[in-house]
Amino acid sequence: VQLQASGGGMVQAGGSLRLSCTTSRRTGGNNGMGWFRQAPGKEREFVAAISWNGGRIEYADSVKGRFTISRDNAKSTVSLQLSSLKPEDTALYYCAVAYSSWATADSSRYAYWGQGTLVTVSS
Repeated sequence: VQLQASGGGMVQAGGSLRLSCTTSRRTGGNNGMGWFRQAPGKEREFVAAISWNGGRIEYADSVKGRFTISRDNAKSTVSLQLSSLKPEDTALYYCAVAYSSWATADSSRYAYWGQGTLVTVSS
């Protein structure tokens, strides 16, 4: 399974971006998907996850109310809408496909990872 993430860029604080991740095959009918991020000098952290049918969604506390995850199984894509961005949101954002159908914040439960798309938020 190949994952291609896109949509990153540079934005001022308070701005918005929309990240997209497309998988190489139709995993949407079976697998949960998630977004993680890694800032320079920091460990990778969970951002958001969505179950196979979108029925369950989880967010990190740091992004609740600002980020929105969604998926389109017909297009094999998962998206992350980033709003009210802060400089501390600056990071390389990765999408991932879970082993199971559920939404999970545990990175060890993800089987496939994309290459990452860079989000830079200036103050």
